Amino acid sequence: MKPGTLYGIGIGPGDPDLITVKGAAVLSRCGHIFVPKSKVAAESLALTIATKHINPGAKVHEVLFPMTKDESELRKRWDESAERIAAVLMTGEDAVFITLGDALLYSTYIYCIRALRRLMPHAGIVTIPGVTSFSAAAAAAGFPIGEGKNPVTIIPTADDLGDVRRALGGKGTVILMKVGNRLGGIVELLKEADALGESVFVAHASMDDERVETDLAHMDTGGEAGYLSIILTHSKEEA
Repeated sequence: MKPGTLYGIGIGPGDPDLITVKGAAVLSRCGHIFVPKSKVAAESLALTIATKHINPGAKVHEVLFPMTKDESELRKRWDESAERIAAVLMTGEDAVFITLGDALLYSTYIYCIRALRRLMPHAGIVTIPGVTSFSAAAAAAGFPIGEGKNPVTIIPTADDLGDVRRALGGKGTVILMKVGNRLGGIVELLKEADALGESVFVAHASMDDERVETDLAHMDTGGEAGYLSIILTHSKEEA
């Protein structure tokens, strides 16, 4: 029996209508949908977004990826997910793995297909790209990302903001993803770089609770900005 194919689908930033036509077509015909979750009891945002396009008769498989830095725990979860996906593919049926934004941009899907390839070296894998969260953020704020020959730097922010500081000292556009509880520190760095006036903050781009802030100098930076938050900024230095 010929094994089925795994389709990795980037379902975009939040608006179900931003799922690509190709992605929606595959979702509508596939009988197995794998959905990543960060907590056992948490509702999957990806599943909520994709629901209107999913085959009503499809079986949904939830795969748990805890928010941890423990490499051994994460690898265990990736391997478990690969085993579950492989079990479906070996029946000859196709499966879909859905993920927010684009499937190959800071996504759990990347680690899952690596584990699947270790388990099934000749597995059929097709990746369908999706609209990135920063593309949706730029559209919401009317913020041009790339102009002329200026470079674009994408940084997933971390507790150590050294990479952010270095990027702000360079040229072009800087995209800061997953701002979360680092908002205050990032705003301070933007102030140091004299880039506040060239920056926008967007949370939950394209969703019903979308938030766009263009005056970062006066916005409240206390508390948690959220995982789905982005800052876009232009360097003062021209390329």
